[in-house]
Amino acid sequence: MAEIAAGLVKALRDRTGAGMMDCKKALAETNGDMTAAEDWLRKSGALKAAKKAARVAAEGLIGLAVGEHSGVLVEVNAETDFVARNDDFKGFVKSAAELALAEGCGIEALMDKKLGAGTVKDTLTALIAKIGENMSVRRVQILSVEPGVVASYVHNAASPELGKIGVLVALKSAADKAKLMDLGKKLAMHIAAASPIALTAAHLPKEVVEHERAVQIEIVRQNAAGKPENIVEKMLEGRMRKYYEDVCLMEQTYVIDQETKIAKVIENASKEFGTPVEITGFVRFQVGEGIEKVQSDLVGEVAKMTGQ
Repeated sequence: MAEIAAGLVKALRDRTGAGMMDCKKALAETNGDMTAAEDWLRKSGALKAAKKAARVAAEGLIGLAVGEHSGVLVEVNAETDFVARNDDFKGFVKSAAELALAEGCGIEALMDKKLGAGTVKDTLTALIAKIGENMSVRRVQILSVEPGVVASYVHNAASPELGKIGVLVALKSAADKAKLMDLGKKLAMHIAAASPIALTAAHLPKEVVEHERAVQIEIVRQNAAGKPENIVEKMLEGRMRKYYEDVCLMEQTYVIDQETKIAKVIENASKEFGTPVEITGFVRFQVGEGIEKVQSDLVGEVAKMTGQ
């Protein structure tokens, strides 16, 4: 068995929640490849979860701004949550979101737009110098629809437009806008809680589906040893349906009533409003998702400084 560094084992454990020995064995079996080790854990039964959740480590805020037919989410990162609560930082995030909506631009163009006495980039640089902590505008995404509305929701809100999770959902319809906004707000809350990664199975990237299918077929074959191939295939398709129910918005169960599929919620709304309603897209940002931050060992640092 290959020698695996303790730090790598801990990183896999933090990412998956699996036991230390299972993580060590998984890494040894996959020559230290973290992604392959995660798959090994799932195939071996040590890790049951079918949906991989990105580890959230970075601090900052999600800012949102919504207009008549468009909405935008902006993520700005900082090193500590203390800075994320700073009024100057919050003001910058809010202004950046409003500017991105007004200009209809992505992150690269946004950084060169005028804000205050200079550009967004200049304003951020000055804020870094003032507060003394590194910051960055990480991503910007705009969602538009017409006719219809873009509804929004902020979770863990620092203000109505700022929080740790931001969601936009676009509803295309000629229905009454107040009714659409009410439905959209509830759907946005669902998206914040349920974390779908695609609207339908057809919207999932091909490589994501192929990867999941490869993992699931290994699990099925372990649990269906000796069974006919047609039974194995049925078991596989059942597991893939469950995966789609976990990650595709239209297949998920509505968190508001805990029983209705989102597809049925939209169907019911279309009947109630007297005109078709369609979800054309959604965006969900969570602060720091996919970023791994080095955890400081304060005890170790103090001991090192004092020579202990």
